[in-house]
Amino acid sequence: MLLADFGTTYCKILDTRRDSSPRIVATRDLDRSFRADLATGHNAAHRSLRSINELTALARGGLRLVDRPHFVLLDCGSRDIKFVRIEDGRVTDMGWNAECGASMGFTIELLSTYYQLDYAAIPAPATGFSVTCGVLGMSHIFDAVVSGISEAEAVARFVRGIALNAHRFAHEPDELFLSGGLCANPLFVASFPCRIHPLGRFVLLEGLLATLDQE
Repeated sequence: MLLADFGTTYCKILDTRRDSSPRIVATRDLDRSFRADLATGHNAAHRSLRSINELTALARGGLRLVDRPHFVLLDCGSRDIKFVRIEDGRVTDMGWNAECGASMGFTIELLSTYYQLDYAAIPAPATGFSVTCGVLGMSHIFDAVVSGISEAEAVARFVRGIALNAHRFAHEPDELFLSGGLCANPLFVASFPCRIHPLGRFVLLEGLLATLDQE
């Protein structure tokens, strides 16, 4: 069974017949003829025989990975943010925002390349910019650099602002489980004002596996 999470920037693919672990392919490099048996994510309906909603995949993946009856799971992608709240093993709340989370993950990755920054070497700042959109929020960085703040500090404040905005979107829980590629970004993880449990970037694939288990 060929499973895929078609992300805007990266696709996560698992062939259950051959692979022991998923592989990551840049979306721009994925062959146009590629089709999955079961998929979720951007363009999943057009690139698979069967697809499920990303929030459904997120919830099922979280329930498969998190051994707790109550938790909040936040997925931070290249293009948007979404969360699910689980209580007594059931989804009680969820949200999906492509406006306040617009191009969030993509922008953070772009900034590290442009300014040649290592996010593992930058400590989380005490304050962050007021950021409600990844793209529009970049103006804060340019203004800060012009005022004399270092590029690393300006980007760090931007990243913290992004994390604070994502935390508010998930209704400010004291503890969060985190999904997505930004789990591997130490600065982003450290910028949240709550306890964070990174689950990695394959949570939605786990949701697809859980879907197969239910059939």
